[in-house]
Amino acid sequence: MKAVVILSGGMDSTTSAFIAKNEGYDIIPVHFNYGQRTQNRELKAFNDICNYLGLKDRYIIDLPFFKQIGASALVDTNIEVPTDGIKPGIPVTYVPFRNGIFLSIAAAIAEKEKANAIYIGVVEEDSSGYPDCKEDFIKKMEDAINAGTKPETKIKIKTPLIHLKKEDIVKEAIKYNVPLELTWSCYQNEDKACGVCDSCRLRLKGFKKAGVKDKIPYL
Repeated sequence: MKAVVILSGGMDSTTSAFIAKNEGYDIIPVHFNYGQRTQNRELKAFNDICNYLGLKDRYIIDLPFFKQIGASALVDTNIEVPTDGIKPGIPVTYVPFRNGIFLSIAAAIAEKEKANAIYIGVVEEDSSGYPDCKEDFIKKMEDAINAGTKPETKIKIKTPLIHLKKEDIVKEAIKYNVPLELTWSCYQNEDKACGVCDSCRLRLKGFKKAGVKDKIPYL
């Protein structure tokens, strides 16, 4: 069995990769450079994790058009990354239809590689509220992918973390011996994590509630 794993280098996607491995899949990792603020640091995390897992074959896809589209604080430096806490609604860090585009490209790779599954580390229950992280969206993308590929192509989109709280994701990571110190979650810094963006807040909350110390550097 083979699985394409969308691997950003963050805690959630990395844990999903380790779960895929534990479930018996040969992993085909794919990473996207889309002009995000921490592009270089995320790429380093991706490569570090692939090296840790002994994955020599990997896809690194450049998607510069996200910066041209803009409309997100992650790709437009004129929009500030919120640092005053998580609020209701869809935040300005949402990148329009990012996961839909990622899944479409992953599907093309999966069809080429004759993979059975795509793993993506989306989290619906305890997240920033992105619409492309919802279970209903993922199911509809799976239906569209299977409708738009060859008849013999049967791809399952697997989301092992989608209903977990962040502290449970930390516990899952520890269970599967995930090197969390190699992962990166911060939205805006590449040397020391800011600790105050939504992603850092969610990560730190998860570690605190799990009773585990986060080993990455923070300001």
